[in-house]
Amino acid sequence: MSFEIVHTFGFTVYFVFLLFFVWVSRFEKTSPGAGWWALAICFALLARLLLFLILPSNNTHPATFAYAFFIVLEKPFLLTGLARFLRLQIRERWFWLAAAVAELWIILAWSTDAPPLLRSIGYTIVNAGFQFYIAWLAWRHRREVPGGVLMLTAAASLALGLHWLLAPYIIALEPAWFRNGFVLGSMLVLIKYSSLLAALLLRFQQRLVDAEAKAMGMAFLDPLTGLKNKRYMETLFDHALLLATRPHQLVAVFYIDLDNFKPINDNAGHAVGDEVLKTVATRLQSHTRSTDICARVGGDEFIVIGTQLEDAEQAYDIARKLLGQLTTQIPVSGASYALGASIGISLYPKHGTSLTELIERADRAMYQVKRNGKGGYVIYDTRAPGADAA
Repeated sequence: MSFEIVHTFGFTVYFVFLLFFVWVSRFEKTSPGAGWWALAICFALLARLLLFLILPSNNTHPATFAYAFFIVLEKPFLLTGLARFLRLQIRERWFWLAAAVAELWIILAWSTDAPPLLRSIGYTIVNAGFQFYIAWLAWRHRREVPGGVLMLTAAASLALGLHWLLAPYIIALEPAWFRNGFVLGSMLVLIKYSSLLAALLLRFQQRLVDAEAKAMGMAFLDPLTGLKNKRYMETLFDHALLLATRPHQLVAVFYIDLDNFKPINDNAGHAVGDEVLKTVATRLQSHTRSTDICARVGGDEFIVIGTQLEDAEQAYDIARKLLGQLTTQIPVSGASYALGASIGISLYPKHGTSLTELIERADRAMYQVKRNGKGGYVIYDTRAPGADAA
């Protein structure tokens, strides 16, 4: 492979990654690591470009000096980007101090015309040290990014560290390996920056997934009690029926209206009323099964959807248990508050096959309890006053 092809490939790879990192850094709330990695790529690109332009003049002294000087500058930017990406509390000034020592070595060694191997030792050790430290950080924090991409970063950085340590000695023994060393180094750099770019994109994807999940939660949850809301039931009721029912089983819809809640809210204040509602929600959730759905549909109105019931008597048992919980006094800020509840029940498929029908008929059954003096439960009956034909 010719000299021109090797270095054209090298700085082309760096330029492409520069464009990617600049592009990703413009994403809203992107990790600051992207910007630091873009700067690191700039110095690596400049080092390769100068080597490409100067080396054909057969004067290797300034070419290798320029390459060594700028390739060292890449490393503190690269490591700072990794620290910022992983949000690590480490002293970044040590990166810059190590780079400054390496640069000083380069200037002194080249200005005194030291032997090639001696000139290389100082900055190759620092470059290798940076790579080993990057490998250690990436490996230590590999679980913070899904997909194992930081493991790839660690492996590529470890290989680059060994490459930096061994290359000067190999070249001293076999000068023709100079070109092969650049090819190998370019491939390892390609792997390392590819993994870092993948880490950025995976972190961005995770942020989108989390934001979507949060939005879905806000859309389907009651903000005060944390219970599901009516929109959730309307969206997922048919799916819940498919998963939660078996042949010859029933689903019961319990429409619960709290009795005596308005006086508590009016006399003790909305803050106390909110705490009472939260306790009601907790009791409903703790006394229903994981396959059941608890929802708040109004100020003091709740719906429980009980699934996989064997018969109507089991619906009565659930209503009796819920009523017992709702009539137990609720302590708030040193005081106790007594509630009651009127519970209307409708059964799927006996009283309807859609959620709208079942809620409507459970609501009518609840008002039947209200008319009879509150504090009870009843299953919807077409023969009751105000009921329609089932």
